[in-house]
Amino acid sequence: MNPDERKLLSETYELAKENNEILRKMRRAARWARGFRIFYWTVIIVLSVGAYYVIQPYVDQLTSVYGTLKTQIDNIHKAAGKIQGQ
Repeated sequence: MNPDERKLLSETYELAKENNEILRKMRRAARWARGFRIFYWTVIIVLSVGAYYVIQPYVDQLTSVYGTLKTQIDNIHKAAGKIQGQ
């Protein structure tokens, strides 16, 4: 093997080592990003479900109030209809 070939082989080896290190860093960064993404969406889903259970009694109370208000308005309309019908 002549000196030029040896030099070229050595440079190729160094480049391959550097590429391998860069690829390992990229893979490690991708794993961390995936882990954080899973953690992020887990937190969002858990907080959403928790907020639903916290807010649910208030929503039920509002729908109950709306239902009673609607029946009262219907009763007023019926009474008005009876008065106009006399």
